Amino acid sequence: MHPSTNQFEALQARINQQILGQELVVKQLVIALLANGHVLIQGLPGLAKTRAVNEMANEVKAKLNRIQFTPDMLPADITGSEVYSNQTQSISFKPGPVFSNFLLADEINRAPAKVQSALLESMAEAQVSVAGVSHPLPELFMVLATQNPIEQEGTYPLPEAQMDRFLMQILIDYPDKDAEKSMLKLLRAQQVSATEEQATLTVEEVLAARKLVEQVSVNDNIDQYIVDLVDATRQPKKYSDELATFIELGASPRATIALDRCARAHAWLSGRDFVSPEDVKAVCHGVLRHRMVLSFNCINLNMSSDIVIDKLLDCVVHV
Repeated sequence: MHPSTNQFEALQARINQQILGQELVVKQLVIALLANGHVLIQGLPGLAKTRAVNEMANEVKAKLNRIQFTPDMLPADITGSEVYSNQTQSISFKPGPVFSNFLLADEINRAPAKVQSALLESMAEAQVSVAGVSHPLPELFMVLATQNPIEQEGTYPLPEAQMDRFLMQILIDYPDKDAEKSMLKLLRAQQVSATEEQATLTVEEVLAARKLVEQVSVNDNIDQYIVDLVDATRQPKKYSDELATFIELGASPRATIALDRCARAHAWLSGRDFVSPEDVKAVCHGVLRHRMVLSFNCINLNMSSDIVIDKLLDCVVHV
């Protein structure tokens, strides 16, 4: 039986019941799950970044491992290492927490670059190499990394190469007052009744849904629109003199691929078998915000990546 969009709408609804006031964050997480990509979730401490990931993993009957990144971590703490056994007089590989379906990399930018880069191979190749031997990761493997703003104490900026490996960057902000009030009631109710709920989806259903997303059609006009959007980050002067003053460095070809994959997932979630310009616009901020380097002028004006992307969408016209 093919998985339906209704199952993934139910998945979103159930997570939204536990993470109040963050509907857009939850939808982007589900899009990334369908598009087979890794996500970087950024926000201040205490905004339910970790909770959001935990809830999604709970709703999919899959293995979740969590790594709390700290400044004294070693790469082997992620990948695993070879261990000598006195009983068998042999060396065997002991898998690290990366061997899971969902890997929650909590506060990823609190560890030094060498440890952060240990994730790169697993994110790009779905495998881990230790002592010259490659160990494959599960077919459903998704890194969900949380990051504190770099202005926070004890954080390191992620290398650009690693940032580019994330399909989307999701920003999580303070909930509104009504959602926060409802949150208090929800947590009190959970303390009273700690019932264990059944998972909504299986790993097989997620993998089958990904195949359906791959079948969503994209016409040449949409392809051209996606390519034009990415090109505008690299050669903004062709599209707008103002835009050229905001962008220092544009997005890589991975951005083009990510826009295509995320737009198809958004279209499928909306119940369509074709991509529209609105699908591309809906995922554009999450895909591009971490892939552009803003100019000093832009930073000086206190303009965020999202404001620049808004201007980008105004400048690039869909044919």
